[in-house]
Amino acid sequence: MPEVNAFGQQVGPEVPGWAPRPWPEPVTMTGRYVEVRPLTSAHYADLFAATCGEGDDDLWTYRPVPRPTSLPTLWMHLAAHLESPELVTFALVPLEGERAGRASGVASYARIEPAHGQVEVAGVLLGRALQRTRAATEAIHLLMRHAFDDLGYRRFEWKCDSLNEPSRRAALRLGFVEEGRFRNHMVTQGRCRDTDWFSVTDGEWPAVRAAHESWLDPGNFDEDGRQRTALSAATARA
Repeated sequence: MPEVNAFGQQVGPEVPGWAPRPWPEPVTMTGRYVEVRPLTSAHYADLFAATCGEGDDDLWTYRPVPRPTSLPTLWMHLAAHLESPELVTFALVPLEGERAGRASGVASYARIEPAHGQVEVAGVLLGRALQRTRAATEAIHLLMRHAFDDLGYRRFEWKCDSLNEPSRRAALRLGFVEEGRFRNHMVTQGRCRDTDWFSVTDGEWPAVRAAHESWLDPGNFDEDGRQRTALSAATARA
């Protein structure tokens, strides 16, 4: 709740003992179903196979560049991520399924502001074999858990093109709160992009984390790996 200062003005509550948080390092995060590894050039060939096939153009519709049609083109795209001082980028490596042990997606920490304890998960790209899997959900959970529990961040963001309905649904399913729309925010591949913003705060995180952990529990899946209870049902109660 707002407080009132000596001048009769409303101000936000104090954050006791606050100090700038550490910058995220490229660490490995291991779960039951996926490993989130620091991206290196050793992952590029696997990522090209997972995300750049002739039928994968739609995976790139909302990205800054169209689908790379050669490994060197993807190499240059991902190398720019590694060279950027503003990003910490990871390869998503499933530990089960047809692509177990091979990089099948990427995601980055972006908009990193240690002074304020804010970080965004950005540039999420999932190959077909990783989409709609518990490994994909766990990958985002691990990135969130590291930011909140290990680094002490206060805010974790998700942003997407307002027309990217699968990304919007994913954010809500994962427990993010929709905050609003930035109109005419970007020009992406020559097209106007409005951007929708979502977040989870440190106060919301314990309930969201518990919902994730309950959904990811092996007991929530039958012998064929089908979920017994939907994550959206759990996060709706978070």
